[in-house]
Amino acid sequence: MSIEHLSREFLRVAEEAAIAASRIMGQGDRHHADHVAVEAMRTAMDALAMRGTIVIGEGERDEAPMLYIGERVGRQGDDDPEVDIAVDPLEGTNLCATGSPNSIAVLAAANRGGLLHAPDCYMEKIIVGPAAKGLVHLDASPKENLQAIASRLDRKVQDLVVVVLDRPRHEKLVEEIRSAGARIRLISDGDLSAGISAVVRGTNVQALMGTGGAPEGVISAAAVRCLNGGMQGRLVPTKEGQEERMRQMGISDPRRIFTERDLAPGPEIVFAATGVTDGSFMRGVRFFGHGYRTSSLVMALANRQIHFIDTVHLDGTPDVVVEF
Repeated sequence: MSIEHLSREFLRVAEEAAIAASRIMGQGDRHHADHVAVEAMRTAMDALAMRGTIVIGEGERDEAPMLYIGERVGRQGDDDPEVDIAVDPLEGTNLCATGSPNSIAVLAAANRGGLLHAPDCYMEKIIVGPAAKGLVHLDASPKENLQAIASRLDRKVQDLVVVVLDRPRHEKLVEEIRSAGARIRLISDGDLSAGISAVVRGTNVQALMGTGGAPEGVISAAAVRCLNGGMQGRLVPTKEGQEERMRQMGISDPRRIFTERDLAPGPEIVFAATGVTDGSFMRGVRFFGHGYRTSSLVMALANRQIHFIDTVHLDGTPDVVVEF
């Protein structure tokens, strides 16, 4: 059975997590915001007719009480489809805590085996739109990659905007991008949302470069595949035991470069995200007297459909007034 029929249900899962987190947006408590998003997402997911398994989640079982790697979710009926699920109930916890842009609730789902089981470590990444797909490489210099992107887009390198996480580890990368002549948008958090921006035309972002979380990299790859973009990622173990964890997950070469198809190989992929705070392509949750409004993105790879969904949720009060 195809998992595409669950796409609207996955939308509701992302919405519930975003709504829960948005209610405490700006209160400065990132851990509480993440906690309520996880609880809301888990509750909504258990109502779905599926045999779901979390393959990318909040961490190992001993580290996370809910949505841990290997956790079973959904009704688990005998006739329900088997689904592998990668979640980030609140991407950009700091962004939500401070009310900053681009915090989202997100999940990716695929048929069994359709998402890489990545360890919780860093990943070196480069993400580009469809025009530059296949032209960039992690072993190439930033200048070479930027020249390739500019050439395919028929513009100058100076016209390009690259998103980079504002971290000390990226000092050399930032220097090389600036030396090549491109412009940089430094972000404090949220490279998953930024990666999607690099694939969608009209966001004024042409690439994402740098090192971020590997779990976010797998979810990004699911979105990149749905959007026909290009991505390369390489795991970066920085702690003792991470290479052994990689081998246990079937990754024998720690220096292997993964493409978006390696990270999200499934023939059936569904991606759903809902804005918690206003962002590049989704607005945050907006509350009014008797309801709230959400802005979401839902994509299904098999049918090549991409939905930008704006939903008004009413509380049932008979004299409710809908605001636009």
